[in-house]
Amino acid sequence: MLSPEWTQIFQIKATDLKQGDSWELQYDENIEPNKPNMDWKEYIRNTSASFQCSMCQRKWSSNKVMVVLHMCLRNGQGTVKCTDAPMENPKIESENINTLMEKLVEKIKQKCYHENLEESYRPFTLYEVKSPHEPKHCEGCMKGVCTNK
Repeated sequence: MLSPEWTQIFQIKATDLKQGDSWELQYDENIEPNKPNMDWKEYIRNTSASFQCSMCQRKWSSNKVMVVLHMCLRNGQGTVKCTDAPMENPKIESENINTLMEKLVEKIKQKCYHENLEESYRPFTLYEVKSPHEPKHCEGCMKGVCTNK
């Protein structure tokens, strides 16, 4: 389930899109990386997040948390779908959510409105990661899309 913070930040950033169109951010557990439905565009971005095991309470951080977003604009109604990890949910800092939503709006302008924009670079706040990558606990590895190979 999307936190209200994601939705609020997206709505603020989406005011920069074409007037008259309305956009919403929806949670969809069925979207998969590199497999958008027909007429849908995709935006995949890695960010930093922290995690906590719901069983043992162990905490860890990662700078390679994949966020998958699918977007579509039809008749003035835009929809962006994203999915949370079915394993442990990441805690992404507000600053990184802001960066993700800003880049998402750029991608909507490029892919849905066909605007030619210069790519802007805005880095994420990174964590100091002390533990090694654990493929058996990595959802990306399980789905064959992990960038840490």
